Amino acid sequence: MADHVLESARNLVLQSLKELRASIDGLPAEALNWRPTPETNSLSVLVAHALGATRLWLRMAMGLPLPERDRASEFRAAYGDPAELVRFVDEMSQDCAAALHSTDSVNWSAMRDTAGRGGNAPPQVPAAFAVIHATEHLRGHVDQVSLMRELWSRRRLG
Repeated sequence: MADHVLESARNLVLQSLKELRASIDGLPAEALNWRPTPETNSLSVLVAHALGATRLWLRMAMGLPLPERDRASEFRAAYGDPAELVRFVDEMSQDCAAALHSTDSVNWSAMRDTAGRGGNAPPQVPAAFAVIHATEHLRGHVDQVSLMRELWSRRRLG
């Protein structure tokens, strides 16, 4: 029997990853590292953080070993070569897709350790929470990246 939650997560995450890549494709390094104000994150930072978090939460949801992650370094990310960021997006997207395709069904009520997550996460969460969080967190950052691209385009025209 099909796991409709898993299939839905696959569709949502893969679509979001496709949109994320499209939002950075063709931008120069200056755009990737630009901050509209000193308090905002650049596209490079948003992408690095979104993908680091997504990979971690998806692997957690699927009951896979958690990846090494340096969350603080995601917020210092800068790319001098746009092709390097696109390669990073492609590699991380493949990792996320592999996690989502690692099984045909998930016990969504199974508890997952959040070790490696950092921040204020509880010690354990249900698998359902992890996959929902991965999906909504990624979606939020994809929307931010899209908006940043629009701001960059308007800046260049103005």
